[in-house]
Amino acid sequence: MDGWLPGARRVPSPNHGPRPVGVQPWLVVLHSISLPPGEYGGPWIERLFTNTLDWDAHPYFQSIRGLEVSAHFLIRRDGEWVQFVALDRRAWHAGRSSWQGHENCNDFSVGIELEGLEGDPFADAQYAALAALLASLRARLPALCAVAGHEHVAPGRKRDPGAGFDWARLIRLTGWPAAWFASDAPARPNACGQPPVPGA
Repeated sequence: MDGWLPGARRVPSPNHGPRPVGVQPWLVVLHSISLPPGEYGGPWIERLFTNTLDWDAHPYFQSIRGLEVSAHFLIRRDGEWVQFVALDRRAWHAGRSSWQGHENCNDFSVGIELEGLEGDPFADAQYAALAALLASLRARLPALCAVAGHEHVAPGRKRDPGAGFDWARLIRLTGWPAAWFASDAPARPNACGQPPVPGA
């Protein structure tokens, strides 16, 4: 499988590793990010994910100094897709996490960052771009069957994408079963059937 999508601008990140042997991604984890918080359109997210951020460029950056993180994709406010990590690799986006009884979501998930601030609305172009990206991912990853927020896989630790994200809108745009989405409540058990994770 070519792990890079042709519709995305490629900005390779060094922050990734191998997925466990035999594991195919079946979960999408949605995040929100803006650097500095609440500011959009700058180069800082891409620089963070490529370990080239100037920590002295803004006072906020000192609070995340040395952080080494990534995601598979970023969706900018105008709907542009940026890809940092190939789909067959494990991006460093979810941290300590679990979903439907499975720990370490990075192992079996695709991480998508939405340029935005948790609690604030996202742009119309981002919903359209996200729905299109999910369709492209589903075409390449047939095991894909669940979409959750970082707040759902790491409750109490993370709050993104937050109350400003319209889950019902995304469900309508994708046409996927509502049971595949975390929305604002935990997904029903086994919404995916039996996820293809060794030991499940």
